[in-house]
Amino acid sequence: MLTQRSGHGFSRAAVIGAGLMGRRIAGVLASAGLEVMITDTNAEILDTAAAEAREVSGAERGSVSTTSDLGSAVQHADLVVEAIIENLAIKQQLFERLAGLAPKALLATNTSVLPVGAVTERVENGGRVIGMHFWNPPDLIPVVEVVPSARTAADTVERTFALLTAAGKMPVRVGRDVPGFIGNRLQHALWREAIALVADGVCDAETVDLVVRNTIGLRLATLGPLENADYIGLELTLAIHEAVIPGLNSNPHPSPLLRQLVTDGQLGARTGHGFLDWPAGALARTAARLSQHISAQLESDNNEGKH
Repeated sequence: MLTQRSGHGFSRAAVIGAGLMGRRIAGVLASAGLEVMITDTNAEILDTAAAEAREVSGAERGSVSTTSDLGSAVQHADLVVEAIIENLAIKQQLFERLAGLAPKALLATNTSVLPVGAVTERVENGGRVIGMHFWNPPDLIPVVEVVPSARTAADTVERTFALLTAAGKMPVRVGRDVPGFIGNRLQHALWREAIALVADGVCDAETVDLVVRNTIGLRLATLGPLENADYIGLELTLAIHEAVIPGLNSNPHPSPLLRQLVTDGQLGARTGHGFLDWPAGALARTAARLSQHISAQLESDNNEGKH
């Protein structure tokens, strides 16, 4: 019999969506001692998803099982985490079903950009809905953005924080339910300017990435943007902004270059070409490089914290 962890009170969770995010979120929840059920409309991927979730969680913590039936997955859950396609209409339909199938469970969405209030608007009891945005890969990235909607109860926020802390994560509260929350607003502001530099002929895509990785990328892991602004002095920051900001891209719509690539079917690593060329095996090598880098960075940070 599973003992509930103090503070959050959750014992059984259902994760809807067995893709890369869902299966690893399931592993994180199991590592906090929960019995986790993974469900997906594609039953063929469930066994692989469960194996990966168990690898993430560790053999001695929680449990992971699967079912292709949504009702069976959520009927005994006190926490349901949605990790499906980033489509507002589809998410709204799912949460409308969940409201009836799991009438007492806390309902969380892992949306990375959609307002939580919009995703969960069809749930009558809005006090039990919340955004729980894990970053990819969710088992490695410490931060989880906790996003209350205007209807979310304070107790729901507190229990979510307690659960994520028990799972070894670093929950942060997003004070307003805005599209993209915190991290993705920052990330895609950078991406907009990066694409604009290529579209305007300032440099090619390889050069953008080379510069970012070997300048600001080297600093960001230890020196956040506002700390950096203070570090160099706000009078210098202001002077730089006066010179640079008027020339930055401020288009309120996606770049025509990005839209054209998508229209042409050049979708990036999955299709072999996007802003860059992706020969066979490049995607797997990049995923491994990313995982190794994050793990090494976290290990270094942990070692520094011990001194």
